Amino acid sequence: MKKTIILTIAILLTSLQLLSQNKARILVLIHSESGGTYKLAKELVKGIEEEGKATAVIKQVKPTLNPLMKDVPVAVIDELADYDGIAFGSPVYFGNMSGSMRSFLDGSIDLYTHKKLAGKPATVFMSAGSGDAHEAAILSFWNTLAVHGMIIVPAGTASIDRDIAQGNTVFGATSLQAMPGSERPSDGEKKFAILQGKSFAHIVVALHNKSTASVEMSATSSTQNKTVANRLKESGIILPDVPAPAGNYTPFTRSGNLIYINQVALKEGKILYPGTIGKDITEQQAKDATYQTMLNIIAVLKEATNGDLEKVKQCVQLTGMFNTEQGYTKHADLMNVASDLNVLIFGDKGKHTRATLGASSLPLNSSVEIQAVFEIE
Repeated sequence: MKKTIILTIAILLTSLQLLSQNKARILVLIHSESGGTYKLAKELVKGIEEEGKATAVIKQVKPTLNPLMKDVPVAVIDELADYDGIAFGSPVYFGNMSGSMRSFLDGSIDLYTHKKLAGKPATVFMSAGSGDAHEAAILSFWNTLAVHGMIIVPAGTASIDRDIAQGNTVFGATSLQAMPGSERPSDGEKKFAILQGKSFAHIVVALHNKSTASVEMSATSSTQNKTVANRLKESGIILPDVPAPAGNYTPFTRSGNLIYINQVALKEGKILYPGTIGKDITEQQAKDATYQTMLNIIAVLKEATNGDLEKVKQCVQLTGMFNTEQGYTKHADLMNVASDLNVLIFGDKGKHTRATLGASSLPLNSSVEIQAVFEIE
């Protein structure tokens, strides 16, 4: 009886953990000096998280001396690609976003070049001060998001309180902070921000779930009854040249039918995104480095099989090591990139046991190192 209860609890905890991991992640990115935009952001988060299908984090584009926001972390531009959706909040500056927000987004050239924000939902809310040109400011904000290919989600018309003067608009929540004798944001403005967050979460969650299902279906369809060469071709994967050893060792060793390979994130002779994850590089950059490392391993494996990857019987083990700060806990999320790529290329033969761990440093300042063991014919 006791074992049954323990097993049931374990199953429930595992189910809850899986549900939590599958939640859509939304960034609420703000610039706020006086605190008005930050107050609206907190209401937006309430709406986003109301139904428990999405999580939200508030980050600012630059530090501020306002004590209200002393614990709000500062974002880096590359991390925008890590989220399923982004809500942007800014004061209105002469019919536009603030200079600080503009300056932050001007650093998104790499995101634009590699289309990393394309297809991600975005919504905008603003603290409008006197209220002048608040709608124009939101529309001008949309221009930048449209260039990135983001899906723009307006607030809609629901529940706008028309009994008092306020900044809310169909384009997004705003707050008229300069209204004399009134607390801003008003209750109506806060309520509208909550509704905007809730509506935005519906869109983000729907696209997140569809994307997750599509990836799973794609992975299944692309790994059944196909050769490795066909999978590589259909996925558009081009294996790199085998990295030259940096010391007195060989790219691989064979013992019986087992092939042992170790690789770091070398690309064209240089380490891709070197440094410590969370300090020097973002998680998305670490994932890109992990992808490159796994490509290097498969390139070495191709050499070990004399160019015939069909000789691979099974991926036995992958061990991922990541250069992280103390207290980092998302190693498994990073390693999933390598595991998914392996299964995409080898199908069921790519499924493996796995270990993942953190390290204070890695060779050549690589952010990732992977050890792989394959069984071949």
